[in-house]
Amino acid sequence: MSYDVFGVGNALVDIQARITDEILEQLDFSKGIMTLVEESVQQRVLDELSGVPISRCAGGSAANTIIGVADLGGKAAYAGKVGNDKLGDFCLEDMRKMGVEIEVPQAEGQTGTCVVLITEDAQRTMLTHLGVSSTLTPDDIDEEEIEKAKYVYIEGYLFTGEETKAAALKAIELAKANNVKVAFTVSDPFLIGLFREHFWQLIEGPVDLLFCNLEEARSLTGKDDPIDCAQYIHQSAENVALTLGGDGSILMHENEAIPIEGVPTKAIDTTGAGDMYAAGLLYGITNGFSWQEAGHLASHAAAKIVSQMGARLGEPLNPDEIRKSLQ
Repeated sequence: MSYDVFGVGNALVDIQARITDEILEQLDFSKGIMTLVEESVQQRVLDELSGVPISRCAGGSAANTIIGVADLGGKAAYAGKVGNDKLGDFCLEDMRKMGVEIEVPQAEGQTGTCVVLITEDAQRTMLTHLGVSSTLTPDDIDEEEIEKAKYVYIEGYLFTGEETKAAALKAIELAKANNVKVAFTVSDPFLIGLFREHFWQLIEGPVDLLFCNLEEARSLTGKDDPIDCAQYIHQSAENVALTLGGDGSILMHENEAIPIEGVPTKAIDTTGAGDMYAAGLLYGITNGFSWQEAGHLASHAAAKIVSQMGARLGEPLNPDEIRKSLQ
């Protein structure tokens, strides 16, 4: 079997809850960003949410994108690591149910979790306990699986651990050795402060497609204007996808800036918006869409995600119908 996209990232279970700003203030976490927490802190937060309705699904940034590719009708596979526990069983079963090929070892220890706190302004504050996902190593990356893919998709979050970083770099190395294209997302602005030099080495080297949002692009480049940011990154990266929230996105391809419209929607939960945008774009460019058509699909997919709770498409999107609507 060949894959449109093979993802490498943290394998987590997302636990989502809608809360008030007051509850978030009581929990004392910075709004709108991802924070790595210890197991004891995660358990304290879950205890505080007792009685609040929650939903759960297999997640993690790259996992959301890979699931999105499969949900749109693409062929997708994933490498991550889960625990030999009920959450690990749930994570694997959930991804397979969505059509993702995933054969990973279940390690001793706890499956990682990401508690997503969604406030009334649709902002999501993520508290991540990596669990055994942080034990992903280069030995978990299978060259035979990598060479089946058109694209390998790597999340920047892997760079927070030495072993997971090594796994990401091995996946990139194997992709290049087998003429597989590499897509990379910087994942979060705080990572750029930690790994700016390393990320630029990747952008200037093996990365064929870079995903970032405007805040991340500004941090990478030191520039303010979105077009200036995109063009600056495009000097080093063959392709760039810079998202602008409700204002759409900018694609850079073959020295051309391709503006992609935002799709009007009422945002109630921004969880997974960037992940689903990446899914739409990757599905499109690996299934015969032009870059503009793929961006159009990505914009619709992201708008659909923010109009509902959770990082999964509540109702299926038809990529071909969305493609035709552009013509």
